[in-house]
Amino acid sequence: MEKCLFVYNPHSGKGKIAKNESFIQSELAKKYNVEIVRSQYAGHIGETILSRGEEFDLIVVAGGDGTLNEVVNSIARLKRKPKIGYIPAGTVNDVAHSLYIPRNIKKAVKNILTGSAFSHDIMQVNDKYGIYVCCSGLFTTSSYDTCQSTKKKMGKLAYFFNGAKKIFTTKAVNVKLTYEGGEVEGKYAIMLILNSRYVGGFKANKHAKLNDGVVDIVLSNSKKDVVGFCAILRVATMFLRGIKDKSSKNVTHLTLNKFTITTSDQTIINLDGEKIGAGSFDCQILKEAVQIIVPKIEKLTK
Repeated sequence: MEKCLFVYNPHSGKGKIAKNESFIQSELAKKYNVEIVRSQYAGHIGETILSRGEEFDLIVVAGGDGTLNEVVNSIARLKRKPKIGYIPAGTVNDVAHSLYIPRNIKKAVKNILTGSAFSHDIMQVNDKYGIYVCCSGLFTTSSYDTCQSTKKKMGKLAYFFNGAKKIFTTKAVNVKLTYEGGEVEGKYAIMLILNSRYVGGFKANKHAKLNDGVVDIVLSNSKKDVVGFCAILRVATMFLRGIKDKSSKNVTHLTLNKFTITTSDQTIINLDGEKIGAGSFDCQILKEAVQIIVPKIEKLTK
């Protein structure tokens, strides 16, 4: 029988995973020998996978996008990469939405047992790895500086209200993007590097292909050093209506697999909802680098 490591954040999903631990274990045990690791501190899950991940055929992770990122960051560094089963239990769950993975615990576990493995691209940002978004600028700090109690009470709206408090104090991001064959430079309200159909709970990039070896880079212009109302409105409209395939007067849209972002040392970089540092970085896309079990692989591969 194959081996499965079940890892989860006891604080995600209002404690629902902890309450359903026995059920999840018993269901997984129908197909796998199961071992459980409960996250005890930041980085605990990642450390466990780095040291023991190659022992397992499947790693089941329950938590939000940040917990999934911790798993992906560690698996990306392994020579023998186990498959990933995902039980979404966070506030937004953008990756789960993009992959059609159900949020309901019983349905998510059933998917892990009966679904198909989808080979998913990941981003390498300097020495970090991400699966769905790298960003900076307007609203992009809300995912990690919104307190847990507010997230539990308000869900994804907590991010909106947290970001709204800062919209008239958020500084524009000065960016030079360099890639083979060209460069783009300007002042932007937001910089998005996307490998996802969903971001921030919105279906903003509905035509994204998650295994094509490229990402969508979206830069929304700002004419002022501090983001103004017009720039805020453009970003909000972009999220609500979706990102257009081509560049426009106020938005630059590129599709690339390798590039360099040059920016100031004060520019905070967010990767999969987590702050990873500040300043310039190199990014390259690792095609089909991890495998995630999904229920509707035909929708992702057509």
